[in-house]
Amino acid sequence: MDEELKNFIKVWTLAVTSLCYCFYISAKIPSGLLRFLSLVPIFYFFTILPLNLSSFHLCGVTSVLLSWLANFKLLLLSFDQGPLSSSSPKLFHFISIACLPIRVKHQEFPKSSKTNLTNKNPSPQNLQQQLGLSIGIARFVLLAVKVILLVLIFHSYNYRDRIHPYVLLAIYCCHVYLEAELLLALIVIPARILLGFELERQFNEPYLATSLQDFWGQRWNLVVSGILRLTVYKPIRYTIGKRWAPLYAVFASFMVSGLIHELLYYHVTRVPPTWEVTWFFVLHGMCTVVEMAVKKVVTDKWGWRLHPVISTPLTVAFVGLTGVWLFFPQLIRNGVTDKAIREMSILVDFLARNVVASKFKYS
Repeated sequence: MDEELKNFIKVWTLAVTSLCYCFYISAKIPSGLLRFLSLVPIFYFFTILPLNLSSFHLCGVTSVLLSWLANFKLLLLSFDQGPLSSSSPKLFHFISIACLPIRVKHQEFPKSSKTNLTNKNPSPQNLQQQLGLSIGIARFVLLAVKVILLVLIFHSYNYRDRIHPYVLLAIYCCHVYLEAELLLALIVIPARILLGFELERQFNEPYLATSLQDFWGQRWNLVVSGILRLTVYKPIRYTIGKRWAPLYAVFASFMVSGLIHELLYYHVTRVPPTWEVTWFFVLHGMCTVVEMAVKKVVTDKWGWRLHPVISTPLTVAFVGLTGVWLFFPQLIRNGVTDKAIREMSILVDFLARNVVASKFKYS
């Protein structure tokens, strides 16, 4: 494990050095083909860097942050688009926005709050602040509940031999969502403090999605959805006829997502692609396109829609069942799920020995 941590530090030292090159050299080159060519070596470098890691969590996180997010944001920067083109001129901000799953929320703050203190009637700004505080507390409580659920899931793995395989697959689905949201939260909270930016949410309670379009576009991994919207959806939509452009653009976004997931799977499994995860996203892309076409007729013209009590369970069940069918098998066959569980068990044991023990020591 010590050797793996050393490799992790080396990988990210090289990544930060590469982003310094992007900031000081590539960003100064006129946007277009020349800037793109100056970034091609970085695209390749960020694609192979995760191969220096063997841990599922360290390799997986590095793969998502560098091979996907950083590469796509730098691709947008090539043509003076995306978050890096309008980021702060500071190097630290450039590196953070390039490789972290954060999306800055642009908002206006009141110039002065002195007049609000003497006004008996609360101003819209005060009401907004109070509402934001209430929402923040609710989100914190909900996050704590999710931490407890994830701990219970880890505990249930001690009894895997007694759990029915289908129930275990359902637990894997919950595990992926909870761990992804909590890991991203652990990344975003320090970034919010250090950068001083107001950041948008990474997940928006995907288990409440009322449709596939709602799930993928408004609730699941919103930073990745935003990057795909800029790099794939918008260019295709504006180069094809207006009538069918959104459908083609949506399907192309799912295709690209599937191919990137194949790369991520290769990083953590080190076996040739089986294309199952690509078919997962192709299937969801096709179903989302059909759903959008049906909505145009049924909802826009007739004003009829399924009640959330019906549509939400159908959406969540479809995502879960197709995930069990196409998303997880390759990970299970190659022992990735077992490795992930072992790594998290080591982390939980470490925290139990050191954090809890130190608390009793000083109490």
